[in-house]
Amino acid sequence: MNQATRVVLWRHGRTDWNLQSRFQGTSDIPLDEVGLVQARRAAQSLALLSPAAIVSSQLSRAVATADALAELVELPVIVDKDLQETYAGTWQGMTRSEIIAAHPELFARWIAGEDVRPGGGESRSEVADRVAGSVERHADTVPAGGIVVVVTHGGATRAGIGRLLGLPIEHAAALGGLVNCAWSVLERCEPSRGRRWRLVEHNARSLPEEVVGDEA
Repeated sequence: MNQATRVVLWRHGRTDWNLQSRFQGTSDIPLDEVGLVQARRAAQSLALLSPAAIVSSQLSRAVATADALAELVELPVIVDKDLQETYAGTWQGMTRSEIIAAHPELFARWIAGEDVRPGGGESRSEVADRVAGSVERHADTVPAGGIVVVVTHGGATRAGIGRLLGLPIEHAAALGGLVNCAWSVLERCEPSRGRRWRLVEHNARSLPEEVVGDEA
């Protein structure tokens, strides 16, 4: 039996701004009807993991997603502001095409993975530090072999995963995006493995399974 602690980083369901390709950042945009359905459907799968804790960004789209799971497994939702999405300053509320038209050079550098400040907001390294720190703190609260479901945001998830895996910040963009209500799974390694965390699944909507015969 696997006794490693696992963290499921679960992106929130869809919002109207997601549908419009509008940069949300820390703007508190609620789930739309499709997002609510996505959250309820995904929660039915994640409930089978019997999580030991549920932690969420304080933004309402994440809390509503977390609540769908909390109702099924009868756990409280722990709210942690460190899990919120990247603060993107003046870019928040703008569509992708509007950002490209107004700030083409900065947008190109940001998409390429440079540690710049989108819209004068937070850098990726700042987001990575706070998200990774939150994951570490909450992973420490559950017994070995326990599972923590962390409900957060697409950009925040990738930045945090990159930091926990020890990737240089400019390489974190190599991780693909997450669709709404998909999740990534991190497993905390034994110190003898020479690393702290490893990525088990990314952008998944199926439950993690034990890997057998991978190198045989």
